[in-house]
Amino acid sequence: MVATNATQPTPATRGAGLDYETRSLVLESLKEFGRRELPDELLLKFDAEDHCPEDLIRQLFGPEIGLHLLFLPDEVGGMDAGALDICTVSEALAALDLGVATSVLATALGTDPILVGATAAQRKRWLTRIADEGLLVAYGVTEPGAGSNVAAIRSRAEPTTLDGKPAYRLNGQKCFITNGSVADLYTVLANAPGGPSFFVVEKGTPGLTPGRKEEKHGIRASDTAEVMLEDVLLPADHLVGEVEGQGLAQAAKVFGYTRLMVAAFGLGAGVDAQRRAIEYARERVQFDTNLVSKQGLTHKLILPHVTRLQAARAYVQEIACRIDAGEEEVQVEGSIAKLFATETGCQAADAAVQVHGGYGYIREYHVEKIRRDVRITTIYEGTSEINQEVAGRGRWSKMLISRGKLYEDLALEMKTLGEQSPGVGATRLEGPALAMVAMVAHARKARLGRQQHVIFEIARAVASLETAAAFCRKAARWQAPADQLPETTPEGWPTDIAAMARVQAAEACGVVANVIFGVLAGTNTLDPEAIANLDGALHPGRLLGRMQGAIKDMDQLAARLPTEDLLADPPRTVD
Repeated sequence: MVATNATQPTPATRGAGLDYETRSLVLESLKEFGRRELPDELLLKFDAEDHCPEDLIRQLFGPEIGLHLLFLPDEVGGMDAGALDICTVSEALAALDLGVATSVLATALGTDPILVGATAAQRKRWLTRIADEGLLVAYGVTEPGAGSNVAAIRSRAEPTTLDGKPAYRLNGQKCFITNGSVADLYTVLANAPGGPSFFVVEKGTPGLTPGRKEEKHGIRASDTAEVMLEDVLLPADHLVGEVEGQGLAQAAKVFGYTRLMVAAFGLGAGVDAQRRAIEYARERVQFDTNLVSKQGLTHKLILPHVTRLQAARAYVQEIACRIDAGEEEVQVEGSIAKLFATETGCQAADAAVQVHGGYGYIREYHVEKIRRDVRITTIYEGTSEINQEVAGRGRWSKMLISRGKLYEDLALEMKTLGEQSPGVGATRLEGPALAMVAMVAHARKARLGRQQHVIFEIARAVASLETAAAFCRKAARWQAPADQLPETTPEGWPTDIAAMARVQAAEACGVVANVIFGVLAGTNTLDPEAIANLDGALHPGRLLGRMQGAIKDMDQLAARLPTEDLLADPPRTVD
């Protein structure tokens, strides 16, 4: 497990993408594997026994599925998958089991330093073996004293000789390493004379010793252990790229890309939890009616989480498509995706426990396990707080540099989209976008950008606003004439997704208003009288009035819960 600040990789390191049929085949193979090999009873057993099913994870990398091939280029026999492919599969894998998904993520993460930084000869040597042999890989970066600050690692790589040829001697200690005691290959970050550098170390190399296994709160089906390095001798050609000092740049590319994967993990776990909650609420009878018919349950514990999960999915897909299209500067968007999707997944799982009542607190019921598992997604690959800093600081800077144009453009886009597709709630977001511009103008004069809590609050508003906008865009694409929609479109889906987008847009209005007035009042930038006299974009009534109709929209969605799957993601091959 890892946590760090980071940037996105360049698209050149990523695949061209799968065609729709191939991606569907991968997803169906994965679902069939889950039905056959990962029933709930077995997953609960793994959790209770703190057992990593290494044999099953290796089956995922075997000839039947070859899941690891998604992350590898076609030059070595890989599938050359794109960001959208990997995020879609990651969501499905997390819905099966987040511990197993984490082991797969670790192999992808451990492979990436070779993928993005190795020489042509090294790529052929190591990536071919990973592809052909289905090797489990571990990513050896995190250390007890470094945590999120990769630059603070203390592991050393000292030049020496081995059989008369240039070599390195590695010493150090790594912690929280997923696949740490089961990996076949390790990519290890250590300080060489020229700076932090990655080295490839094979299992069984003298001096490489798996240490204590961690007994974790959740994802207990994944292997997490210390890795000790004591005078590990490596030929010089095990230095990734064969140039010292490239490790941090390689790590930045690795961490940024996997941030979007972990966003999909939080999404998948949250969707699984809510599906189980809805199924339970349909069957459970209290006071002579099913729980799913009670507004107090649907409007608090189900529908808000369903719409947030759908918004998270829309945003993750949107950013993945932008990466696949060749866009490079999306590191802020990657942090927004992970922040919103993982926090949403946690909240959705917590609500699912509540839906189950006392049963939700019992380990026999799967939602209890999901709630423990999904918590890690807000920690590894960049904590929520790191992502708040990246997202809040990034948007603060861009709004200042553009003099508000960033969100003025968003406001105009949402206004136009709302005119073209009036039922998707986009016009609700025009006001919050303009209000953010006005708020930042006040905050800049008061020098509030120096306060980290203010930056964190801005990130909260940014995440809610931008994910809601992505959801409105997605919902609008479904508002085509019926004869222009795919034949597989579920009955009523365009209406359902439009209602969910309206609910999420209304929630964004409330979040943005809460942040704006909380920041301006909480820092004494504006006093109560000044806030009461605000006009224009910051007028409280105009901002909050855009939430009109949200409860009615939830009533409409609640009527669909007994029969419809509002958590679905029907494919639109035309998008």
